[in-house]
Amino acid sequence: MKYLLSVLLTLVTACAVAAEHDLVIRNGTLYDGSGGPPVTGDIAIDGDTIVRIGDLGQDSGRREVDAKGLAVAPGFINMLSWANVSLIEDGLSQSDIRQGVTLEVMGEGFSMGPWNDSMKAETLEKQTDIRYAIEWTTLFKYPQSLEVCGLSLHDALFVGNGTLRRHVIGYENRPASAGELAQMQALLEQAMREGAMGLSSSLLYAPSMYADTGELIALARVAGRHGGMYVSHIRDEGDRLLESIDELITIAREADVPAEVYHLKASGQANWPKLETAIERIGQARANGLAITADIYTYHASSTGLHVQLPDWARDGGIDAAIARLKDPATRARILSEVTFRNGPDSILLVGFRNPELRKYIGRRLDELAAELGKSPAETMADLIVEDNSRVQVVYFSMSEDNIRRKMAVPWIAFCSDAASMAAEGVFLNQSTHPRAYGSFARVLGKFSRDEGIIPLEEAVRRLTAFPAANLKLDKRGRLAPGHYADIVVFDPDWVRDRATFEQPHQYAEGMVHVWVNGEQVLRDGEHTGALPGRFVRGPGARGD
Repeated sequence: MKYLLSVLLTLVTACAVAAEHDLVIRNGTLYDGSGGPPVTGDIAIDGDTIVRIGDLGQDSGRREVDAKGLAVAPGFINMLSWANVSLIEDGLSQSDIRQGVTLEVMGEGFSMGPWNDSMKAETLEKQTDIRYAIEWTTLFKYPQSLEVCGLSLHDALFVGNGTLRRHVIGYENRPASAGELAQMQALLEQAMREGAMGLSSSLLYAPSMYADTGELIALARVAGRHGGMYVSHIRDEGDRLLESIDELITIAREADVPAEVYHLKASGQANWPKLETAIERIGQARANGLAITADIYTYHASSTGLHVQLPDWARDGGIDAAIARLKDPATRARILSEVTFRNGPDSILLVGFRNPELRKYIGRRLDELAAELGKSPAETMADLIVEDNSRVQVVYFSMSEDNIRRKMAVPWIAFCSDAASMAAEGVFLNQSTHPRAYGSFARVLGKFSRDEGIIPLEEAVRRLTAFPAANLKLDKRGRLAPGHYADIVVFDPDWVRDRATFEQPHQYAEGMVHVWVNGEQVLRDGEHTGALPGRFVRGPGARGD
């Protein structure tokens, strides 16, 4: 009898332990996101959730993937994406998926809601290669519309203070009245309840730049009450870098809110030595109890509009107002007399035009084009902005490679692309772009971790996953752990690398083998499957309805 009971117990135990899962990833080198050393093991997934990690014993999977010799990690988080419009055109998000990104965080000072009728009309009028209907008004309706079309990865949204200002005040350069500030706070309150991650600002650009520190504190308090963050493209990344960081620290302290510096940099060679002081000031604020962090893209060149080289007063009221001033002969003469290039014309690469007739200049440096046209760089700049009826997208070679390496080593810095999510095909090939759109995350793993040894791979993974997830207060994301969502990447640590260059940016990164989003495979053996399992990831203040 004892023998029979023993046999029965053994059989029952075996049946209880053995299970069939939807997916089993076997023999991978697991980097769980904690920053600790990797271990070799298996992962079992049912539905959209990780259910077991380690030695799975007799467990099996309806589908099994052998990851022997490959790194397995949580999906990566892009802390600053400009995929707002590109995801409407193409939800596959190839340039980021092929680097292991499974979550795009969008909304640097400008967000896709809340919008009013005049904002919708302005946006429709300025559409170029990608044209789309605007069938939403509130922030939440925008990701809902994306999900209807389908996404391969997740999206999360910040509310731009510039969007709030446009909604309530327009492009007027003046302080908000008490009533106007209350309106902006109410709009932000609604967006936070809908699932926004917090408040963002982009203080180099109109109308975001017209908000003073007090206004930003008042708005950031609303975000903070809902568990959100304040994230900022600070007012100046060059001559007044340190003062601008001090403002962000003040906002974080007075509003009692976590804060992050978008794409931390010291722009312009004369300012490169300031980076160390900037890091020290943020470090001191952290030591004093403030939750201050930063993110970076992994290149020594930035990208924005050519119009930022105009005097501040000439940009007052936004790009349309600036173009109108450039069309007036007397005002144009004054503008040209006051142009002092923040970045030398030889460091300015032309990459994007609205006017197809000007696209022949893509890939040219401003100084070279000016010499060819027989004009000064300032005149050439003014003519291009007017003829393109836009800010003209350019790349600025303004940063130090050594500073990039210094920032890579800082443990409280995450990573971003500061670019759209693109495909190396179709409408995206009408323009050039910054290579960060295709390579920013692959460079973390390849160039800076493997090749230069600045940070170990486990630390690179932490800062791509669990670290930003914790800052955003995301539930069940950013770690390989039972109960967490199955956003998982598998890559070859010996091969992963970026291929995009400034001359030929539309080139996918290599070395990412498999990617799952919510347990559904979107990248298999380096090729996109066409799957669209992405979701809108809500912030901690969401109501849940």
